Amino acid sequence: MTDAVIDETLDLLRVAREVYSADRAAIRLIDQLEVRLGEPLRLAIAGMVKAGKSTLLNAMLGERIAATDTGECTRIVTWYRHSVTPSITMHLTGGASARMPIRRSSGLLAFDLGGRGADEIDWIDVGWPLEGLSSAILIDTPGIASLSAEVAARTERFLTSDDAASSADAVIYLLRHLHGADVKFLQAFRDTAAGAAQSVCAVAVLSRADEVGSGRIDSLLSARRVALRYERDGDLAALALRVIPVAGLLAEGARTLRESEFIALRELAELARADREALLVSADRFVRPSSATGLSESVRQELLTRFGIFGVRLATALIRAGAHTSSALSESLVEQSGVRELQDFVRAQLLPRAPVLKARGVVMQVQALLRRSPREGSERVEARIERFAASAHALRELELLALARSRGLPVPPEHRTAAERILGGQGPDPRARLGLDAGATDADVAAAASSLVDRWRMLAAGPLASRETTAVCGAVVRSLEEVLATGEVGSAGSAVRALQSAPDVHMTSRPGDGPGHDGGEQGEQDERRLRREKWLQHRSLRSQRHPLR
Repeated sequence: MTDAVIDETLDLLRVAREVYSADRAAIRLIDQLEVRLGEPLRLAIAGMVKAGKSTLLNAMLGERIAATDTGECTRIVTWYRHSVTPSITMHLTGGASARMPIRRSSGLLAFDLGGRGADEIDWIDVGWPLEGLSSAILIDTPGIASLSAEVAARTERFLTSDDAASSADAVIYLLRHLHGADVKFLQAFRDTAAGAAQSVCAVAVLSRADEVGSGRIDSLLSARRVALRYERDGDLAALALRVIPVAGLLAEGARTLRESEFIALRELAELARADREALLVSADRFVRPSSATGLSESVRQELLTRFGIFGVRLATALIRAGAHTSSALSESLVEQSGVRELQDFVRAQLLPRAPVLKARGVVMQVQALLRRSPREGSERVEARIERFAASAHALRELELLALARSRGLPVPPEHRTAAERILGGQGPDPRARLGLDAGATDADVAAAASSLVDRWRMLAAGPLASRETTAVCGAVVRSLEEVLATGEVGSAGSAVRALQSAPDVHMTSRPGDGPGHDGGEQGEQDERRLRREKWLQHRSLRSQRHPLR
């Protein structure tokens, strides 16, 4: 299915190339869109100023490479992509580009803009040899609702422009409290899909979750209750697939924990209880001169900067509970921070749908081109866009999952949980959709899916079924039929599991893909695939893509 989506989108671009053959600017755009289909998923991190976007990005990658201060760099859209060797390139507003020196300051990657201001730079491209960047390009964006209108406008142009579709395939949106600006942004990001399917491709993060409970040791429990309340909020539930509480500073500190920091935290954990509790009563008290500990004020200030008062309290508690090595403490802190839950969600819900999400972004760019510059023959392009909208079932699933969380699916109450699960609410793996154990055989998968297809067809045809109920039941049946179609080539879950574990998202056909293909047909498919891969590789070397277009 995923190969078919990419092939259909390439066919759309082929027709668009014929229609716009005399328009050099349009041809350059089409070249860039074809390259985009061969890239990993573009995952933007957005939110208000000081929401902790760069800190979260560092936590997800396990290395401090994103600027987290309030300097010029945080006002610039910055891309982080996988590269064999480190490189940093700034792309200037006039179209020129310049390589930046690579150096670190206090453990952080330092961005030397050469005296330039943020308004002179369109975007920064960071290539870094991190495994976490092999399956997704992470994009750090300036804060929305900034006091600086230009800073806020950068993110709005990049993600929610009225003139062109978003340059991101999906968004991790950070919020501290639910504001009208948060809802407005997510609505605008969703509404860029008008005409291509009103799909929801965002996950919300309750950021700086350790501050919800004022840094108390149970702060994350309080944050989880708030996140659940937000998740059920009618406005937000229709715009984000989940709300996940994450203590980003804790996660960043845990993922980059140094042995010297562990030794200092262990010394705090070994203090007498009264001394330790008096020292940790507040952030101010923690960094004051004290005879209770041999740690200098500067060391304690560094611990506070790296972990926050909540992180220091939690780390000492975990050490006393048995985390006797730096690696054990790091693992426990990461687990407590919530970042792993976020990464699991991205792996389960977004990466397996990467081909469809990328195709969606390309289709929206073509729609924007048709609106800006209609041409004779545009109806041929529009016809293929309509075909895409009708066939991109994964986008319909995302739309229905958001509906399920906001208002509930219009099916009998006793069937709502099953419908949400089959539509991919617990992930697109066939066994997860069917509620089967991971060890279920292919025969078990096929039998369960066949039985459910019959049941949901009967629900759709019921005499009391409304039009909305029939439509949802039809979508559920379509999801089950895709499970069965996948099962006909061997393992019902192999294609999805392979995609989930793949190191990148360059989609290629596999022998036996699709039912009823003989050896000759498969050979033709492989030959077309190889030609396409060579052509895209050639295009990627020629195309200097501008991410804001």
